[in-house]
Amino acid sequence: QVQLAESGGGLVQPGGSLTLSCSASGSITLINVMGWYRQAPGKQRDLVAAHTRTGSVNYADSVKGRFTVFRDNAKNTVYLQMNSLKPEDTAVYFCYVTGITSEGVFYGNPYWGQGTQVTVSS
Repeated sequence: QVQLAESGGGLVQPGGSLTLSCSASGSITLINVMGWYRQAPGKQRDLVAAHTRTGSVNYADSVKGRFTVFRDNAKNTVYLQMNSLKPEDTAVYFCYVTGITSEGVFYGNPYWGQGTQVTVSS
């Protein structure tokens, strides 16, 4: 069983920065994709950033140039560095992982964190 533990959310003023982290635990050999989604009130959950094990990264257009996703494969941890935050970045941020190999078995389904609130307000 894979579990994800997130941390780093909070309240920040516009223009400020936050770093989210998410660690995966369980009997994990490797993880293909680690990343972040977010969901604002009344809106769908959208991709923010994704990072493959081979180093490919993908960002939503709205965060390009402001957010950086990076990972530590040895720790099965993914981070989201968020700079120049805007009020429209306010949302619950969800960590996800997919493409897990565990005890020789590949699992293609995604696993989700519990979500962490990020509020950008003055």
